[in-house]
Amino acid sequence: MDQLHDTEWRGFASDNYAGTHPEVLAALAVANGGHAPAYGEDPYTAALREKFRGMLGSETLVFPVFNGTGANVVGIQSLLTRWGGVIAPAIAHVNTDEGGAPEKVGGFKIIPVATPDAKLTPELIRAHAVSRGVHTIVPQVVSITQSTELGTVYSPDEIRAITDTAHELGLAVHVDGARIANAIAALRIPLKDALPGVDVLSFGGTKIGAMGAEAVVVLDPSRVTGIEFLQKNTMQLASKMRFVSAQLLALLEDELWIRAAAQANAMAARLRKGVAEVPGVSFTQATEANGVFAILPNGVADKVREHVMFYDWNSATGEVRWLTSWDTTTADVDRFVGLVSRYARTA
Repeated sequence: MDQLHDTEWRGFASDNYAGTHPEVLAALAVANGGHAPAYGEDPYTAALREKFRGMLGSETLVFPVFNGTGANVVGIQSLLTRWGGVIAPAIAHVNTDEGGAPEKVGGFKIIPVATPDAKLTPELIRAHAVSRGVHTIVPQVVSITQSTELGTVYSPDEIRAITDTAHELGLAVHVDGARIANAIAALRIPLKDALPGVDVLSFGGTKIGAMGAEAVVVLDPSRVTGIEFLQKNTMQLASKMRFVSAQLLALLEDELWIRAAAQANAMAARLRKGVAEVPGVSFTQATEANGVFAILPNGVADKVREHVMFYDWNSATGEVRWLTSWDTTTADVDRFVGLVSRYARTA
C-alpha cells in the first residue's frame, strides 16, 4: 500500500492525531501468531485483567472495548436503572462530544452542571442530586473526567470529597479516564491512590499511543449489574479481543502509559511557557496535563493555522485549544511558538 499522508506533518489539534506507539505495534505483532480463543477468552485479556487487579485490587473487573464512547456508555449504563440520570459537568465529553450516544445507546439522561474549570464539587453535586418523583429523572451516578476537558486535574482529595458525597447521597461514581494517563503523570502517584472511592473507570489508551483500545474497569463490582451483557449489546465486545488487550498490556508494561503521557504533559508545559512571552496572549485555564487553552489577538489563529492545525475553542472570544501528544517533540513546540510569536507581533 502507498503511504497517503505526510509523516512530517504535525499538529496541535488533538492527541488523537498521533500515530500508534512503536511498542504497541510490536505487541500487536506478538499477539498475531496462530489462533487464540475469541471474545475475551484469550491469554492476553486474562493477563490484562491480572495486571489491573495488581494495580487496583483483586476484586477489579476489566472489560476491553473499542473506544472511549463505548467505555463510557457501557460503564455508566451498568451503574443505572432505566429511570436513572447522570450528574456531569456541562462541558463533559459524555454530554457534548459523543453524538448523543449516552442517550441514544445507553438510554440515560445527562444532568449537566455548569462549572468554570470542568470540575464538579460536593456542593454542585448536592445541588443537583434531587428528584421530584416520577416526573423527573432520578440522579443515580456522578461522572467526572480525569484529566478534564479543560486540561485541569482533580487531586485525590477532590475526588475523595466527590465520592464521599456521592455515596452518602446513594449515587455511584464513574470516571471518564480518556486522559487518565496524563492525570497520573501529572500527579505522580499510583493509579489506585488517584481513584479513592471511584466505582467505575473508563481507562483510555488511544490518546497515549494505542491504535484503538480502551477498557471499562470496575473497582467496586457490587455497584454494577449485567455489565458483560451490556458490553455485548452495545457492540463493544470484540471477537478478536486479544488485539485490544495486547495494546493495553503494552501500555501498562514498564509504565509506558505514564512515560508517554509525561512526554505530552512536558510539551504542553513548554508550549505554555513559550507562548506566555508573546505579547497579547493570555490563558483561560491552568495547564495541568496536555492541554493549553489560550486567547490570541484577532486574526492570529487563522494565520498560524496556515502552517499548523489546531481548533478554536470559543471563536467569539478568540480562545483556542492546543493539545500535545505522546510523540510531540521540543522541535514541534518551538516551531509552533515561533509561528505564534511572529503573527502576534504583527497583529
